[in-house]
Amino acid sequence: MQIEFLGAAHEVTGSCHFVSFGERNILVDCGMEQGPDLYENQEIPVKPSSIDYVFITHAHIDHSGLLPLLYNHGFRGQVFATTATVQLCEIMLKDSAHIQMSEAEWKNRKAKRAGLPEVVPLYDMNDAMGVLQHFIPCEYHHTVEVCEELKVRFVDAGHLLGSSSIEMWITEGNDQKKIVFSGDIGNGNRPLIKNPEYIKDADYVVVESTYGDRLHSAPPDYAAELAKVLKDTFTRGGNLVIPAFSVGRTQEMLYYMRRIKTEHMLPEFENFEVYVDSPLAVEATTIFNKNVRNCFREEALSLINEGINPISFPGLRMSITSEESIAINFDEAPKVILSASGMCEAGRIRHHLKHNLWRADSTIVFVGFQVPGTLGFTLLNGAKEVKLFGENIEVRAKILNLPGLSGHADKDHLTKWVAAFEEKPQKVFVVHGEDQVTEEFAAHLHRELGVEAYAPFSGDTFDLLTGACIKEGSREHAEKKSLKSKASSNVFARLLAAGARLLEVIRGSEGMANKDLAKFADQINALSKKWER
Repeated sequence: MQIEFLGAAHEVTGSCHFVSFGERNILVDCGMEQGPDLYENQEIPVKPSSIDYVFITHAHIDHSGLLPLLYNHGFRGQVFATTATVQLCEIMLKDSAHIQMSEAEWKNRKAKRAGLPEVVPLYDMNDAMGVLQHFIPCEYHHTVEVCEELKVRFVDAGHLLGSSSIEMWITEGNDQKKIVFSGDIGNGNRPLIKNPEYIKDADYVVVESTYGDRLHSAPPDYAAELAKVLKDTFTRGGNLVIPAFSVGRTQEMLYYMRRIKTEHMLPEFENFEVYVDSPLAVEATTIFNKNVRNCFREEALSLINEGINPISFPGLRMSITSEESIAINFDEAPKVILSASGMCEAGRIRHHLKHNLWRADSTIVFVGFQVPGTLGFTLLNGAKEVKLFGENIEVRAKILNLPGLSGHADKDHLTKWVAAFEEKPQKVFVVHGEDQVTEEFAAHLHRELGVEAYAPFSGDTFDLLTGACIKEGSREHAEKKSLKSKASSNVFARLLAAGARLLEVIRGSEGMANKDLAKFADQINALSKKWER
């Protein structure tokens, strides 16, 4: 019975934890790295085809985004998540595949003109559609008997619609251990979704530490703060551009915009328009409306019971097509533009930044965590010029950060979450935080709560029966790989996965008629001869 930490170890994104017991292999989260890699992530120690189950804490791409790649490489097991997470993954993984394919196509047009090698997308739409067929929706608080050796329960983490902490009971022989994976823990008092839930017992706890080194300031009235920014920007004749994650943060922004309008906080510009320029955000908003009863907090539910949609209002415009998106920047009236991605790494937001960063009358407001190395982080930290679509853009717009508007718990909230365990866990593993933050927060938990806390590196492996570290992973810093090496590595891995599947088919054919086996062998030999060099 072992756990190996693969992703989001001494880093913030790319969450992935590998657990093995008996003959079973499972993953908890399978996320994509966003921003530069600080440490080299270790590979999953078994073939993807040998993974039996994957459990997803929530739909954000840094927790779910490599599932299509796992499928591409041979995974055919089951993926368990809450019902809302399954619904959100359906749109987010398709969107991620679309981005992968579109960016590869754009880069290949440039590469062809420059005589450079072809860029291969990390995965495509077929991979996303394929893995989605393996999802199993689960309800909060319902214990799921996954197999004889494993049962799990999802509880609300208060971070995103459908987000969860996962309680996991593992049996191996006569031994049983309980592991709790925090997922991303919410900050509480969110306008739409419920507060995070506490868990009372565990042998081991894996806890995030995104904001494990800081305290959020007392939350202001965000609607009032946004109204001030809107008044300043519209008075100058500019646009308010908000890079926001399509799922979660966009819907919260709509909640505050509705308040600004219905409470007449901006009498000078009451008819301002808000453009949600993201097909993904539009679909996500529909999913939010489908999960009102299970996921919304009491205040939001009371509005709905009064016949008020908390995230809709006059002047709200949804942009779906590329033509509708382009038209936004040809409309000279001051407006709000909500677009993704939240860290400005991809998507339509980059076009809106191109049209607004050079304008001294416009304002860019960041409302979420920015990973170091992303364009959002660069802008928030005072960049005077950035490059977008091959063009250097001078930064003259006002760049603001709305403090305290965070989807992650701060140091005190994280400490309180760990302290809620009535008996001290055997060990607490601190993940999903910047390099020094994980170490500092682990030391803080040891000092304040007296728990044995450790910040694992990628590849660190622990025996869950004894708690001992049985293998140390790499402490080496990652080296940047060229696009060519990434592409060839991905395609070669796909080829290896196909070969592994073929070998499994061959082994399964034992006992077939001799003439069928001979025909099968001839087909393999013919194929091999074709590709021999």
